Amino acid sequence: MSAFLRTRRARLQPGDVGLAGHGRSRRVPGLRREELAQLAGISVAYYTRLEQGNARNVSAEVLDAISGALRLSDAEHAHLLHLARPKERRRRPAPRRRRVRPALLDLLTAMEGVPSYVWGRRTDVLAWNRTASALFGDWAARAPQERNWARIAFLDPAARRLFADWEAKASDVVGNLRLDAGLHADDPLLAALIGELSMKSADFRGLWAAHDVRRKAYGSVRIRHPLAGELTLRYEDFTLPGDQEQSVSTYHAEPGSASEEALRLLASWGADASRDRSADGR
Repeated sequence: MSAFLRTRRARLQPGDVGLAGHGRSRRVPGLRREELAQLAGISVAYYTRLEQGNARNVSAEVLDAISGALRLSDAEHAHLLHLARPKERRRRPAPRRRRVRPALLDLLTAMEGVPSYVWGRRTDVLAWNRTASALFGDWAARAPQERNWARIAFLDPAARRLFADWEAKASDVVGNLRLDAGLHADDPLLAALIGELSMKSADFRGLWAAHDVRRKAYGSVRIRHPLAGELTLRYEDFTLPGDQEQSVSTYHAEPGSASEEALRLLASWGADASRDRSADGR
């Protein structure tokens, strides 16, 4: 929690929150601890202990006040609450294989023409339809542990060519991993993934150090597909009510657009498009 609070405080300037800058140079980036404490209505000493990780049993009211002072997003506020929650000492459970319900697999098949996939903790891709494979590449050709957006984004050079705004995609992936790390601090596979990416990717190290958290439920993305050309697609993410660790992502184009026609062609090519893309990537 210490690093998260420091990075959130560093991104705010006095003028952002209605405080005077006092007209002199500042030795620290962003707000000072005393300024943040003033905004949150708590003592400087208490906030200092909290930021240093020495405060216990922090009330929800205090966390809400700090969150408001730091202007945290909903995702960041939830992350702060998880970080502040007392951690129980317990044995790490053996990682269990996550299964996608058969009915959900049937739904993916029924949605052919709309690129759709199921993903879960650690940004693992768990299931997909043929159109998603045609759009993003042949996940079936990857080893199960490689069907992971974080590994693809940072370790597969083809991802930088596929996403027109690769930096945005990379930031979203890291933001999701940050949320998972707050929720599942005892997950050994997540720790191993973060360690691997930190060793192999300077871009990942930089984004991870920023402590940004996010989980975007919708938006748009530009894809530069080697066969279909450039597509602008809208996406929607749906967390499953019966399993908060699994989400469905769907992609669609604006009706009547060139992207819609390109997506229709990809859907008709199906597995052939993903095989051709894999060959192009090699």
